Amino acid sequence: MTQISTKRQHLAKKMASRACLVAAVAASSRGGVSAFSASSIGRSGARSLASVNSNNIFSSYLTGSVSTINKNDRITSVAPSRSLQLHMSTVAAGATTARRVKTSEAKVSDEQVSIKGWVRTVRKQKTLAFVEVNDGSNMSGIQCVLPFDSVDEDTMKEIDKLTTGCSVHAIGQIIESQGGKQAVELSASSLRIVGACPGDTFPLAKKRHSLEYLRTIAHLRPRTNTIAAVARVRSTLAGSIHKFFQGEGFNYVQTPLITASDCEGAGEMFRVTTLDIDNVASLPRAKDEEGKELAGVDYAEDFFGKAAFLTVSGQLGGETHACALGDVYTFGPTFRAENSQTTRHLAEFWMVEPEMAFADLTSAMDNAEAMLKAVVGDAIEKCNEDLEFFANFFDKGLKARLDKLVNKPFVRCAYRDAIKYLQEEIAKDPSKWQFPEHERWLAETKFDSAVFVYNYPKKIKAFYMRDNDEDGGETVNAMDLLVPGVGELVGGSQREERMDVLVDKMKELDLNVDDYWWYLDLRRFGSVPHAGYGLGFERLVTYVCGIENIRDAIAFPRYPGNAEF
Repeated sequence: MTQISTKRQHLAKKMASRACLVAAVAASSRGGVSAFSASSIGRSGARSLASVNSNNIFSSYLTGSVSTINKNDRITSVAPSRSLQLHMSTVAAGATTARRVKTSEAKVSDEQVSIKGWVRTVRKQKTLAFVEVNDGSNMSGIQCVLPFDSVDEDTMKEIDKLTTGCSVHAIGQIIESQGGKQAVELSASSLRIVGACPGDTFPLAKKRHSLEYLRTIAHLRPRTNTIAAVARVRSTLAGSIHKFFQGEGFNYVQTPLITASDCEGAGEMFRVTTLDIDNVASLPRAKDEEGKELAGVDYAEDFFGKAAFLTVSGQLGGETHACALGDVYTFGPTFRAENSQTTRHLAEFWMVEPEMAFADLTSAMDNAEAMLKAVVGDAIEKCNEDLEFFANFFDKGLKARLDKLVNKPFVRCAYRDAIKYLQEEIAKDPSKWQFPEHERWLAETKFDSAVFVYNYPKKIKAFYMRDNDEDGGETVNAMDLLVPGVGELVGGSQREERMDVLVDKMKELDLNVDDYWWYLDLRRFGSVPHAGYGLGFERLVTYVCGIENIRDAIAFPRYPGNAEF
């Protein structure tokens, strides 16, 4: 009986909720908004509706809630649904209902629409005001024209309070612009300030700021043209990467950020620990077989029972799934504790790392080339306004360079040949050469193209790369992709699938074989030739945007001495 009673109550609540929804929709269509009265929730679970005149709720609606006094004189407050927030905007007298549009999608129409964003500039004249509003969806935003003889009294008061940086909500009609700087503008009938912005303390005055200064206010810099454009291009690139790999039948795998394995064997890793390092005396000490204390810490007493680090790569984890699913890719943050202050390095960065089973180095190069052509092609198509901005202010040859990458086949050059070309060129004037000009010379001058350099010396590459049989293991089956303007963008290899060879290489590098027991199992149980590569995502962003410093290609850059925000 209890179960049946509970089910009936649940059904009654469900029916009451549906009735409320129908009533709310009906009320909104009459120019009102309906608020649920929390005070009238009875034992049956039914709720009554309090109809609210939309003329009186503008300020509370903007804050995300609607308040009214119901028939029992109880104050009720409810948050409107997202659909109501998007499709109903109430401003001033007359209960104007307007559909919200993004400035990037603004088109001439007889319809009343709603624009929400942040003020860039305000110009007041005798009979009207011009307010440039940007909502982040595009570079240009939209100009709102407010004729003083056709706006309400409250809007006139708001105009006097407008400052650069404040957030606003405007209602009006999109018309053809009478000015020459924009195609359309909003002929606004009303405007309200959502969030004020003190003009005397706002750190982003209407002038060009250096990128160095903007890094000190990284929480506000997305409001600038440059960083907002970077963010939009970055978002497009990320979406295009997923689209490409999904279209090629790859499975997206999320590999762990905390690891006990050093993928690169370089030792430049951030340690993860819960031990109280502020209290050195409390740290558990490592001991030898006789129980004598050693110099190091006993990480068996730590959270994970062993030393743990932030990963430098998702590759090893990706290989496990490639050896079961065929083709996979990872796309996530990686970390490296490299004490570098160059414009090319970050301590926290994102990597795109596909792994392909039954594949060799040629397969990896083919896939990397196809991926980059598709992804950059998408950016050219979807981010034209932003790329025009970068071409005007940062790199005059940007668009030609990107078009060339998309349309011109990538060159493939053996490492030995690349060294020969460089030696011949350096001999002409050794004084002008320094790293990474070697890489850029190959891509920008020698080949004037993106170029794969392959078959690198074994001594300068990672332990997991497959030794080449033809030269007795002197080189490994690895490649780097060099592109004009950046240098190295992609690094990859065929992985060493032979267990005995892999174990010998790990021992040569003093890697603890026991730590990689699971990685060796891939070679022990049904090993296959497989290959993959890593793309530094922030380097791709700098390449496509034509900006020099990688710290401007990520929302909150992490580098030695800086972990702000």
